[in-house]
Amino acid sequence: MLLTLPYPEIDPVAIQLGPLAIRWYALAYIAGFVLGYAYCVRMAGRTPADWTRHPSAADIGDFLTWAVIGTILGGRLGFVLFYMPGHFLENPLDILRVWEGGMAFHGGLLGVALAIILFARQRGRSPFALGDLIACAAPIGLFFGRIANFINNELWGRPSDVPWAMTFPIPDHLETYFPEVPRHPSQLYEAVLEGVVLFALLYVLRRRAAIAARPGMLTGIFLAGYGVARFIVEFFRQPDLQLGLIGGIITMGQILSLPMILIGAGMAYWAAQQRGAAQPDGNRHAG
Repeated sequence: MLLTLPYPEIDPVAIQLGPLAIRWYALAYIAGFVLGYAYCVRMAGRTPADWTRHPSAADIGDFLTWAVIGTILGGRLGFVLFYMPGHFLENPLDILRVWEGGMAFHGGLLGVALAIILFARQRGRSPFALGDLIACAAPIGLFFGRIANFINNELWGRPSDVPWAMTFPIPDHLETYFPEVPRHPSQLYEAVLEGVVLFALLYVLRRRAAIAARPGMLTGIFLAGYGVARFIVEFFRQPDLQLGLIGGIITMGQILSLPMILIGAGMAYWAAQQRGAAQPDGNRHAG
């Protein structure tokens, strides 16, 4: 007899106050932003004062609104454009139904990257230094986001007979396409790899002065690390119904992750070549 772990069905609504429903999905985003903000402030406060182009703790507070807007707009538009353009073209008002899920990390990444560039230019800060702080904190949000996917019973994995497989309840409108069989809990795989492991890696590397003093290196490592983690997990995650396996061999998530790996590796290599970045002076700053 095949043994599987029971799926802990949790009400997606965490708190119901009359007509107001507060969902775990929203709380996950709030937790990611709040804890990420606190972590960035802590890191910024430990930066030498003479690194004048490095963002200050006050800058992080001001950037929080930019980050929220970039994440939500970029993530939603990324989902619309990358995964379901046909549906949203026919039902444009559905774009606003973000509480039902449907956010693409790669889109959110582009939104936050644009926010970093614009904010840094406005403040006269180094976009690479700001990007490094955000990159170190991003796995916190990724962890909570994947846990929210698990609670929402979405983005489950491919059928499997591993001992920890779970039988996720399939919504009625999807039963024709997906049998209710034990599957990989791929959301938890992503929470661990993209959240816990990536956070720990960046935490350790940031404590190395030679790496922290080269703006752009941690951002590059984050991009490459996320890309590798996502590429691997996609082998266990059920391909999107509307897209399936593109060319019969690769998922959209893997296609979008390949440029991240290449750009991240290139950025980390470029940052490593910046000699003398660890010794700021009147003419050269950490940026």
